[in-house]
Amino acid sequence: MKASIVVGCLLIVLGAAGLVYKSFNYSSEETVVQIGELKATAEIEKEVEVPTALSLVALAAGLAALFIGMRSK
Repeated sequence: MKASIVVGCLLIVLGAAGLVYKSFNYSSEETVVQIGELKATAEIEKEVEVPTALSLVALAAGLAALFIGMRSK
């Protein structure tokens, strides 16, 4: 299978996922206070929003790569 077809499919999946799931959350543990050997940490949840324009560009690029990969067989 050609690399352009694989990349095209991957971009299509990522673009579609970005359109369906507009944002995603993840947790990270951060140090709040550190005094010598003693430190206090907190688990902080962060949200990342996926821009719609980026999802559409990824989807269009994936379709173009898939078309080019299938056309050059």
